[in-house]
Amino acid sequence: MADYIVHHSATLGRPGAGPALAVSLVLVAIVCAFTGLCYAELASMIPIAGSAYTYTYATMGELIAWIIGWDLILEYAVSNMAVSVGFAAHMAATFQWFGFHPALRWITPAYLPGGLTDLQGNVLYTPGWHLGFNIPAFLIVMILTVVLVRGIRESAETNNVMVLLKIAAILTFVFVGMRFIHPTNYHPFVPEGWSGVLTGGSIIFFTYIGFDSVSTAAEEARNPQRDIPFGIIATLVVCTLLYIAVAVVLTGLVPWRSLIDNAAPVVNSMSMLAGTTRSTLLRWTELAVLFGAMMGMISSLLVFQLGQARVWFSMSRDRLLPTMFSRVHPRFRTPAVATWIAGFLVGIPGGILDIGTLSDLSNIGTLFAFVLVSVGVIILRYRQPERHRGFRAPGGLAAPVLSVVFCVLLMAGLPILTWLRFFSWLIIGLTVYLLYSRHRSEFSARNSNRVLQTAVKP
Repeated sequence: MADYIVHHSATLGRPGAGPALAVSLVLVAIVCAFTGLCYAELASMIPIAGSAYTYTYATMGELIAWIIGWDLILEYAVSNMAVSVGFAAHMAATFQWFGFHPALRWITPAYLPGGLTDLQGNVLYTPGWHLGFNIPAFLIVMILTVVLVRGIRESAETNNVMVLLKIAAILTFVFVGMRFIHPTNYHPFVPEGWSGVLTGGSIIFFTYIGFDSVSTAAEEARNPQRDIPFGIIATLVVCTLLYIAVAVVLTGLVPWRSLIDNAAPVVNSMSMLAGTTRSTLLRWTELAVLFGAMMGMISSLLVFQLGQARVWFSMSRDRLLPTMFSRVHPRFRTPAVATWIAGFLVGIPGGILDIGTLSDLSNIGTLFAFVLVSVGVIILRYRQPERHRGFRAPGGLAAPVLSVVFCVLLMAGLPILTWLRFFSWLIIGLTVYLLYSRHRSEFSARNSNRVLQTAVKP
């Protein structure tokens, strides 16, 4: 977008950050620190399900809340589609490690805009559509949907185990991979200039929606005013350190251009190195990383599907979406209908589309949500300064103001086509709101009159 404004030409591709991806992560971490403080403050003030949707409803009214809720549907769904495709790529690599080679058409997306090659550079599929369906991507989403329908307690316990396994695999990769780093891969360190660093930060920003998902479960936390802010900030710190460590080691192992459009860059890089160096250590480390990476992606899918269903539940409870989305399972007491629909909405496109196509839209949606949450903090500071806050972002208005500025800057680093698609999605959402949701909401004239008539009956 910035290139279009300055140079009057659309950026169709995305300049790579190269080895400077670590710098992109540092910059994004700083932005997320400000945004995380805003989320923590609002989560401690409004501890009910819905995340950014609930916060904007409480601070900026129904229309803005609808916009952000519609944006969150896009953000959560598309990011989970991308994660499911990544999971499938790691599952395929696991099959290959054990010498099992299933039919390629059933473990790859039907749409591959960049085609598909193996580790030796041989063309497996030309760019475009082909007959196939990514079965592992679909199945993992549906399995986790069953877990979520059974309830938050079972989901949380499962998630905790997978997170520990993921961290162990990441640390294994970092410490083993450090031995095989080639310093020449770090030169040039910033191959595409600062535009590449900015765009790299814009593209990977959606990987930080973890603390957003934490806040969606506020109603189910034992002490939300204490636990939610702590969970948000701790998640941000730990994830940032792990991201940077992986980025530094990965870009030192192989030339950064070999990582472009790679749905499983870490394990594919290790597989390539194990083949050239004949290292037994690398080969077994690859298996450990494969297992840990899949556990990590499962935990991400679990958390984001949880957050997505509860956003739909909140919007339905406010009558902005059909009431079926707020139906609760009679036994497990979970929003079962919303969870099942979210599962199919993510699983089917995940079996058809590639990871690059899916990840583009998620980034601008995430940044837009962060902007509105930060603006909500500013509004509440002025409108309700006396309201109790279990956690207050330090530095006065510095955190929310800087969060807005930096998020807008990162949004400007995204391609113009991403902006156009995002605006198209918002236009569809506004049309649904004007034709349907506005007339059914809690604050519509029809419902207000019904409440008034009920109140005056003798």
